Amino acid sequence: MIALKDLLKHPRSLWLRIPVWIVAAWALLLLGRFVVDLVWPYRPKPVEEVPFLDHAETERIGPVRVTVAALSPSESREVFGAELALYGIQPVWLEVENGDSVPLYYLRAGTDPEWFSTYEAYWLSRFRAPRGANRRMEDRFYRLEFQNPVPPGQTNGGFVFTRLDEGVKALDLDLVGIGTVAYSFTMSVEVPGFRSDYARLDFDTLFAPDAVVQLETEEELRRALEQLPCCATNRAGDGLGDPLNLVLIGSRDDIFPSFTRRGWYPTEQTYAAAIWRTIRSFIFRSRYRYSPVSPLFVFGRAQDIAGQKPRGSIQLRNHARFWLTPLRFRGNEVLIGQISRDIGVRFVFGFPPTTHKIDPDVDEARSGLIQDLAYSQALARFAFVKGVGAAPRDAPRHNLTGDPYFTDGLRAVLFFGPRPRTLSEVEYLDWERPPVVQRGALMGNGAALDQPPADSTR
Repeated sequence: MIALKDLLKHPRSLWLRIPVWIVAAWALLLLGRFVVDLVWPYRPKPVEEVPFLDHAETERIGPVRVTVAALSPSESREVFGAELALYGIQPVWLEVENGDSVPLYYLRAGTDPEWFSTYEAYWLSRFRAPRGANRRMEDRFYRLEFQNPVPPGQTNGGFVFTRLDEGVKALDLDLVGIGTVAYSFTMSVEVPGFRSDYARLDFDTLFAPDAVVQLETEEELRRALEQLPCCATNRAGDGLGDPLNLVLIGSRDDIFPSFTRRGWYPTEQTYAAAIWRTIRSFIFRSRYRYSPVSPLFVFGRAQDIAGQKPRGSIQLRNHARFWLTPLRFRGNEVLIGQISRDIGVRFVFGFPPTTHKIDPDVDEARSGLIQDLAYSQALARFAFVKGVGAAPRDAPRHNLTGDPYFTDGLRAVLFFGPRPRTLSEVEYLDWERPPVVQRGALMGNGAALDQPPADSTR
């Protein structure tokens, strides 16, 4: 064995020996996998014994009924006898009852443009030992796959293989038939085993019935939104944090799938494993899609739900927090929130021990979200109302962690409805007009608002 100091003296020796150790380690790994597969029996559970249908969701459009369930990693292992989650694969149960008079075809690309084929899902998770278990596994994958088309008057059920998601999975399910027959379902289903921050609350009982304020006219809504708090606060409520620059209006079935459809992910609760994953992602500059966010407070409580859209690594992401308000507009829920763009991570004294540095141009993040959600096909209208008040770039405000931010002081109001809705159908309500409107902010005709007045703060 050559000493380390000798290897450092002769760098060529170091590089000549590294491949040998890599090959040896890889060979040992393969041998271990072979031995384990050789003695480990292939015994998947009967499908009816795995309770994934307990968290299934069902919807009906006219004569067509759809039932879906996204399997957790443990459920996938029980059904298929393989660790599909290790390869980023998530089986989704799909059952279609076709009450129409024409055959219906399910379009996989609408659910996941990077879906896995049945054979691919089997091949990635197959056993390495040369035995009949692989033949039984392959047969099981094909017996359980969803079959196209669904004949008229019949019901087909089976699995499709998608990319892995945790917590919640938004699914677009498009069924097409001959001619112009088409049915488009948008569903959001639970994935068990994920410790989400929103799981701690019951939205339906958050406010007493007599505390809910029903609004019917747009003028009433506009005045009520302007009276909402300007900013998030600390726990004690005596310090102002990030500006509340977003309002979401609609049903949860329309709002939250629109975020998931555009690559937004829920956040985990702040606990030891999640903090370690955050630190590890920071050190190795990897992407952690579900990293916790620190608590901010509105109405005396921490955010009801938070989401993030990672951009390559944990240092770079967009994140948003939302709180349910007591307002209801024409029966729809109203949430207030804040969005900012994370551009770095720094360590702090406290728990959790890390925090993000935000891009001080919070209006950029706000405008980007409008554009992002317009592509979700669920954004129906948007407007602006008065919010925190203007803070120019040469005299910024600061949030609770000391990061500066500048803004035109408005908050965006986003109205959601059932999809699909094209870009040209997104309606702009001219309530308040930002001093400088970002390029790409959509009016009803798809044109950009491009009339900045002279009092621009940018």
